[in-house]
Amino acid sequence: MRKIILSTCLCLIAVFTSAVKLTSTTGKPYTTFPGIGYVFIFNGLTDASKVTYDSIPTNVKWYRFSDTTTPVYTGVDSFDQLENNKGYILEEANGNRITFWVIDYKLYKPVSIEPENNPTGQCQNVTLNLSIPTISYTTLAGSSQVIPRDFIISYKTLSNWTESKGWEKRDTTYNIIAPAVQRSVPAPYCDTKFLLIGDQFATALGINKDTVSSTDYVTSAVISHLTTNVNSRQHDKNNEGSAPSGLQPINFSAPIDVHFLSNANVPTAQFYKWGIYKDNVLIINRTDVDHRYTFNETGTYKVKLTVSNSTCSFTDSLTIVVTESAIYVPNVFTPNGDNVNDEFRIGYKSLISFQCWVYNRWGRQVYYWTDPTKGWDGNINGKKAVPGPYFYVIKAVGSDKKVYKMKGDINLLRGTGNQ
Repeated sequence: MRKIILSTCLCLIAVFTSAVKLTSTTGKPYTTFPGIGYVFIFNGLTDASKVTYDSIPTNVKWYRFSDTTTPVYTGVDSFDQLENNKGYILEEANGNRITFWVIDYKLYKPVSIEPENNPTGQCQNVTLNLSIPTISYTTLAGSSQVIPRDFIISYKTLSNWTESKGWEKRDTTYNIIAPAVQRSVPAPYCDTKFLLIGDQFATALGINKDTVSSTDYVTSAVISHLTTNVNSRQHDKNNEGSAPSGLQPINFSAPIDVHFLSNANVPTAQFYKWGIYKDNVLIINRTDVDHRYTFNETGTYKVKLTVSNSTCSFTDSLTIVVTESAIYVPNVFTPNGDNVNDEFRIGYKSLISFQCWVYNRWGRQVYYWTDPTKGWDGNINGKKAVPGPYFYVIKAVGSDKKVYKMKGDINLLRGTGNQ
């Protein structure tokens, strides 16, 4: 089995070797272009630049495209009179002719990349004017063929906004296939330079890719990332928490104080317009960089922010839902020091006023409070209250204008915990 594999490998090597006719120690050969046998690309042509026939050169002849009847060399294995942008022919002893074209890469480096001077048209995209020399070859039949060149356009922009770091200035890249005289790319959100980097032939030749830089570009494009800081006066374990960042709908109880942050790309963003809508009706507008608002009424609100400068604008928005009010009263609490149900506290949503009185069985008031996030710890004047039933009266008003007048009993149990 090993002999069969070895024999197969040797056959494949032989086939591959026989298929290779022309080589060069300093140039890179390409055999995939239509209408010609080889295109050799050199990083500069010197006296040492040559194309070599890899077989026995008996009776071989070398010609130029410009004279296909008079050979330049006969019976030699290489051709060293290479000129840029010229075609040549190797004629083998059997009459087979192999054509090849020579390119001096150093003469085709990119020249320039510059953005169009059109600020009002560069809010979304920027058009870049490119100057890239065209590399081409000509077939023996006289047909000119352009060779594609792969370049990269690179520049910095703002992306990946996070709460901890804000905007991150990062490189972004786009491919371009030359020949091309223009390329449209997304507008950067910060001042930058555009770089033209390439191409694939530089990589193949093992040299550094040439980089052409534009002049400094001052961006007109604006962007923001609307986020919120929330201060809920009713936030406790029975109520909704603080608002997440982002543009998803935020559900909260009233009253809810929300600090809206624009997070725009200053100094490009210069003007700010805030609008808060309820049921599609504008209820407030402001022009501050950031904006604070307290939601006291149940409903669905849309908060809209437009940041702009003299040429460009960007709009961001989010939805806040203020829930309907509700009160939930437990029927027992156990102030025994085990940190479980140690206080008489209510559950609630969207209360804008609250009062609660607690009385003992003889009608004497033992506790009173007005903050629904607080509660009664089971003490009276610093001493533990006697276990048993107590009575409460609650008066409250919800953000939906609902008025609560509630009465009931609450059982105080000490249990076996820390007495």
